[in-house]
Amino acid sequence: MILDRARVAAAIGLTLLGCAAPGTAQTERPRSKKGLQVQMVDDAIALGISHATLNVQLGHLLRRGPRREGDVALPSGQAIAFDALDRLDARIRPLAAADIELSFILLARATQDPAIDRLQFDPRYDPKAPNRLRAFRVLDELGRTHFRAVIDTLAERYGEASEIGTVRGWIVGNEVNSHWWWYNLGRAEIADVVAAYEPAVRLVHEAATSHNSDARVYVSLEHHWQARFAAGSVEQSCSGRALLDRFAELAQQRGDFAWHVAYHPYPERLFDCRFWEDESATPVFDSPRITFKNLGVLTRYLAREELLFHGRPRRVILSEQGFHCRKDARGAADQELAFALAWRKVQDLDGIDAFIYHRHVDHAREGGLRFGLFENLPGTISDPGKKRPLWELFRNVDRPGEDGRLQKLLREFDRRQVKDRR
Repeated sequence: MILDRARVAAAIGLTLLGCAAPGTAQTERPRSKKGLQVQMVDDAIALGISHATLNVQLGHLLRRGPRREGDVALPSGQAIAFDALDRLDARIRPLAAADIELSFILLARATQDPAIDRLQFDPRYDPKAPNRLRAFRVLDELGRTHFRAVIDTLAERYGEASEIGTVRGWIVGNEVNSHWWWYNLGRAEIADVVAAYEPAVRLVHEAATSHNSDARVYVSLEHHWQARFAAGSVEQSCSGRALLDRFAELAQQRGDFAWHVAYHPYPERLFDCRFWEDESATPVFDSPRITFKNLGVLTRYLAREELLFHGRPRRVILSEQGFHCRKDARGAADQELAFALAWRKVQDLDGIDAFIYHRHVDHAREGGLRFGLFENLPGTISDPGKKRPLWELFRNVDRPGEDGRLQKLLREFDRRQVKDRR
């Protein structure tokens, strides 16, 4: 997620019948496109979601020093801690048992251990960059071997034969076109960013599909499309379209594989959820941004011949987006309306498989943004407090016969639009 600098001082994440290429196989579709970045597992299940994403900070899975029973030894000399895996298992089991399609967001976040961080980070990272999120170390033999071993452990543990639960989606990094903030490898030109990112995505694809032929691996982009995030220089951000094109070109040169797109179509102004008023989201390929207003631009762009894989467009999941609830009298109503209109837009686009909402609960360290289905309790960072009206709409939006609020919001909006055009 990229925050508007003017509002916040600092950024706060083949099918060919009988012959399917890894990562393209079509299985039974989830019940719905509705998903959530899950904080409270029980509540997520009560909301009836069909998709869930979980952040996995790879360095925080590791332990140095004496091995404990159940730890997974790695070639790098580190070990994946059994208790870290147990905590991940405890979240995955109930979600998988509820028939929720699971995706990991793979992150390299700074730990308190310099040795672990040296092993997981691209050595060019700048420690002065915000958010403590770095690029994966994959361009030397030690970094590549370590990264592959960690991903392979996770892919096997949560593969198609897992008794814990299967993870199908693997999102590599976060909002890589704004790499200074979310995938830092220092100040870097776009060619250097892609040269470091494509091998990481490829390694995840190789590991994930070796344990689940139906696994899907995603590149992560935020809503700047033909423009770039202007708060930084050309060595800190690039346009999503430019990164996508260069990534595709490099992947083809090295032997194309089934990568897909995890996109974040936040409104133009994060503190104004009324995306239908976005001015920089236009219906053309050169649009500065892609938000919910012009979301079809993304699916049309991916249908271009040079981006196809085995004759088919890359799939899209909307893996992070939310709508700010202002503190004024219309705030909660506009948040509901924004979700309703976005939901309708997503239903009409066949190329999009999931709409995964962010956040479950407001977060006090997110620069004042209030995206949550719940408010956070006063004085806490993200403990759940009062439910917002959006919670009920979100729960019922894909329940036939219980979606009256959704239909009412859409009818009222459409009537106003017709009236305004007269």
